[in-house]
Amino acid sequence: MSSKMEISKVCECCGNTFIAQKTTTRYCSHKCNSKAYKQGKREFKMVAINYSTMQEIERISDKYEKIKDKEYLSVSETAFLLGIERTTVYRYLHKGTLKAVQTNGKSFIRRSDIDEMFDNAEEYESKAKPTKEPKPLTELYTVAEIKEKFNIKESWLYKIARENNIPKTLIRGKSYFSKEHIDKYFEKKGFNESQDIKEWYSVEDIQEKYNLSTAAIYSFVSEQNIPRKKDGRKVLYSKKDFDIAKGYEQPQEVEYYSTEKAMEKYNLTRDALYHYVKYHNIPKIKEGRYVKISKPDLDKLFNPQIIL
Repeated sequence: MSSKMEISKVCECCGNTFIAQKTTTRYCSHKCNSKAYKQGKREFKMVAINYSTMQEIERISDKYEKIKDKEYLSVSETAFLLGIERTTVYRYLHKGTLKAVQTNGKSFIRRSDIDEMFDNAEEYESKAKPTKEPKPLTELYTVAEIKEKFNIKESWLYKIARENNIPKTLIRGKSYFSKEHIDKYFEKKGFNESQDIKEWYSVEDIQEKYNLSTAAIYSFVSEQNIPRKKDGRKVLYSKKDFDIAKGYEQPQEVEYYSTEKAMEKYNLTRDALYHYVKYHNIPKIKEGRYVKISKPDLDKLFNPQIIL
């Protein structure tokens, strides 16, 4: 015949009374058991940390007691006293900030010289870099001016302003955008509003004339920096520049630098030169394997005319 014991106990975790099957049971549920286990682990960890901290405090205290009354200190003892690395102490010695005596390869620093270093210290100057004040916006575009000049929709304007962090301000409830940043964005994208360009290709025109795919056209105009402009939802490309880049038309009365000549004249690396050419949309042509860059446009970039 078997019998089960029912023992009334108090849970050591939550304090509730429960019926236990064993005399060794301490908790009323698995939840209380897990909670008590985690608490025990935390307490054990805290005891270990406190013990380690106390040991470190005792070690530092013992070390300080040994040197607090010493008149002459080693480099290591000086570093400990000042709370710095040994290399920093040696740097002070080389600069003459601290004095030391060297004997048989060992350096000794007088305690009074350490005190004197602080007594005669120069006034502290912060090395923190001054924060730059944001440059005020002086030249601004209205939304209407941007829409008219670059022939874009208002929704697209706000999209590119948000994605490219173009500064804007509100004046009497109307939005104004930084002229400098807007012009740079469209210049970088190759949009050209120059009155010198009279004829333009649409993508369909280029496909019909040169039998190119849309992907090939976009790749070519990007690589060759062909001037472009917006016309409603369409993007148009300079007819003359596209034909020249494809080799169907020769540039008229335009001089070109070879890459090497431009690098030599303006003391640029090849990467830097190509960056300026791409960023400022400077016309270039290919002759075989060689790239030639428009001489007037490059000269204008690096030697701008000053209007008095």
